Amino acid sequence: MIIAVDGPSGSGKSSTARGVATRLGLRFLDTGATYRAVTWSAVEHGLDLDDTGAVAQRARDLRLEISTDPGHQFVIADGTDVTAAIREPRISEVVSKIATNLEVRKELIRRQRAIIDNAQPSGGIVVEGRDIATVVATDAELKVLLTADQEARMARRGAQVGSLTAEQLRDQIVRRDADDSTVSEFQVASDGAVTVDSTYLTLEEVIDVISRLAKEAVPQGQES
Repeated sequence: MIIAVDGPSGSGKSSTARGVATRLGLRFLDTGATYRAVTWSAVEHGLDLDDTGAVAQRARDLRLEISTDPGHQFVIADGTDVTAAIREPRISEVVSKIATNLEVRKELIRRQRAIIDNAQPSGGIVVEGRDIATVVATDAELKVLLTADQEARMARRGAQVGSLTAEQLRDQIVRRDADDSTVSEFQVASDGAVTVDSTYLTLEEVIDVISRLAKEAVPQGQES
């Protein structure tokens, strides 16, 4: 099966989706990491990130390998392990320039769909991002919009990335959501999606909820 988890920055999408994948024995794809990898590559090549054509070509040329093993995540770009580098503030601060480039989105959505297709023989995949249910995997058996209030999202992002100022946290949460919403609708649940508000839930509780929904979404007789 395919489980699509969408939502705003800091809502806990990655940790939740990875936990659900581990719980259910599925693969896991963090689509945001693909945009970060292109961002890293464009920065490393000294590209003007406002040059949409050059950045789109970099996305098409990039040799990208991304793990779908929820227990062992890595991202390799052009032979370089960038798993840690793509999470650095210098990448977070500019990744929206890449994510709002329509040609980059077209290329990465193509790659994401190929990864999803390749995961199907192994039982399925949990995919998280901005527009998974509405664009990338519209046929997902379970679609979840994972939300949380702004203060909770800022607190979680702060705990995740460490020493950031309040202004930097607000930039990563509020500004990025505003930028990305120009090309992706992730603030409102898509048709057939279930909204899960994680503001007052622990990570384990959110994983429990989505895992239960996933089991309910599997037609009778098809459970492994």
